[in-house]
Amino acid sequence: MILIVNTTSDTSLTEELKKHTISKEIDVVEAGSMNIGHCIGCNYCWLKTPGECSVKDDYEIILKKAVHADELWVISDTALGFIDHKGKNIYDRMLPIATMYLKFKGKQMRHVLRYKKKTDFGLIITGEADKEYLERWLKRAALNLGSKSLGVYEKEELTEAIACMQ
Repeated sequence: MILIVNTTSDTSLTEELKKHTISKEIDVVEAGSMNIGHCIGCNYCWLKTPGECSVKDDYEIILKKAVHADELWVISDTALGFIDHKGKNIYDRMLPIATMYLKFKGKQMRHVLRYKKKTDFGLIITGEADKEYLERWLKRAALNLGSKSLGVYEKEELTEAIACMQ
């Protein structure tokens, strides 16, 4: 299953994605107007309420869907050459799928994952950004959660993003 979380107010991108990925099971969350706060770093999702974020807002719906998804694609506006705060909150709040425990994988430390299911990450941006930097960032974010990056695409590259959706 592919989960698409659109943090922008432009629903035309999700309509286009749904139209061209008909043979795949897709779940779309229009999160542009949802109340999704930032990670407050309290570590409750690791220590007090394992796997559950202590911030009670609209993100809980997304987290429950993301745990079961094969792919998570975030559509985000940009700010200051990076994804905007709404898009960043989606990725930051994925921490409950990991545990606080660490292990070496090669020469790097990684969080021990809470679930066997791994969700790969893709990003579609609607504004100007340093795409090379975003590619590196998404690859590292996915690696931290035991998955892989599906790439970063500008909205004009929607056809290429669709080709990467499995």
